[in-house]
Amino acid sequence: MIIEKAILLVSWIVASTCIWFFVPRDKIRNFIVAFLFKQSITWISGLLVVEMGLIQYPVRIFQIATTASFTFEFYVYPVICAFFNIYYPEDSTNTYKFFYYAIICSIITVLEVILEQHTQLIRYIHWEWYWTWITLFLTFYLSRVYYRWHFKVNKAA
Repeated sequence: MIIEKAILLVSWIVASTCIWFFVPRDKIRNFIVAFLFKQSITWISGLLVVEMGLIQYPVRIFQIATTASFTFEFYVYPVICAFFNIYYPEDSTNTYKFFYYAIICSIITVLEVILEQHTQLIRYIHWEWYWTWITLFLTFYLSRVYYRWHFKVNKAA
């Protein structure tokens, strides 16, 4: 349980530090819009998968308030998605853009699988790693579509 709490604390520190040092001043508004949009998606979907008995989060903060992982669903994933959007390779080829999505989703999925196998932070009940990858890809795509609409970006997602 100590390692799990340490991972949660480090996740908050790393995500917050990355925001402080790697969000350019002229992209703060963009970051916030992408962050809040992804947060709205992950919060709802995170609660759904837990309530449907697909995933459990045995060790989490705010255990009385929510059965979902507040740290990952409400903070870490939205931070990653916001960075995904502000550093999106807008002028690249569609192939490069697809690999941008795929690499980000794959890294997150691999890290989640490691956490699932070696900690009590997440337990797959009726869930597999590929569902994580697919849902990440879809939510990142939705966030990109919203980001493009909100900021009137004309290039393809």
